[in-house]
Amino acid sequence: MVKDVPYQKGDRHKLDIYIPDQIAIGNPVVVFFYGGSWKEGSKDDYLFVGQAFASRGIIVVIADYRVYPEVYFPSFMDDAAHAYVWTHQHIREYGGNPHNLFLAGHSAGAYNAVMLTLNTAYLKTAGGSDDWIRGTLGIAGPYDFLPLTDPKIIDIFSKQELSTTQPINFVRPHLPPFLLLTGDDDHDVDPRNSHRLAQKLLSKANDVQEIIYPGLGHVGIALALAKGFRGKAPVLNDCVNFILHHTTTG
Repeated sequence: MVKDVPYQKGDRHKLDIYIPDQIAIGNPVVVFFYGGSWKEGSKDDYLFVGQAFASRGIIVVIADYRVYPEVYFPSFMDDAAHAYVWTHQHIREYGGNPHNLFLAGHSAGAYNAVMLTLNTAYLKTAGGSDDWIRGTLGIAGPYDFLPLTDPKIIDIFSKQELSTTQPINFVRPHLPPFLLLTGDDDHDVDPRNSHRLAQKLLSKANDVQEIIYPGLGHVGIALALAKGFRGKAPVLNDCVNFILHHTTTG
């Protein structure tokens, strides 16, 4: 692992890179964003995610980003975009293929990954392109969650017109493929977020796979990536199969 690589100036603008033991030409790369309700979180707590994908031959980039109350929406989206652009520009130095560059996240991090895919403005402003996205994996994410009820979440999204804060409102045709995962026992993020987004994507003739794991909760779906917990649900296998299926050998 390569730790604390800066993608911009600032303490919350660093990323870790998890590199498989065996590097081959065409190694896919996943840029992963963690959750924490856009209020907390650290890349240092997601070693298990990096190790899980790296053990299957996938390079993983886990990026910190600024959170509330230091910033409000959409500043954390700008950070996510810059982390993705940095990865595209530099990942060859670590054995990765920028043509096989995926986005992924859990909870609020899934929002970041999905919104980055759907609203092209963030990547364009950061000097990137949505053409770089090979596919997007959303794990237990909020994508269609109005009306807001939590006072802090209301404040986080208070600086913009609320319709522009909802990923589902940016669905259009000709998007990269999506994998949307959720557990039917999730009481933190309503699983219907994933289902409604999947249906909207399908209505625009996009490639989307939706998987609902019975008995799995909000934390459990992420924990299922960790060694020792993978018997709870095939989350890692489903993610890896999606990535490998959409990885190009060219």
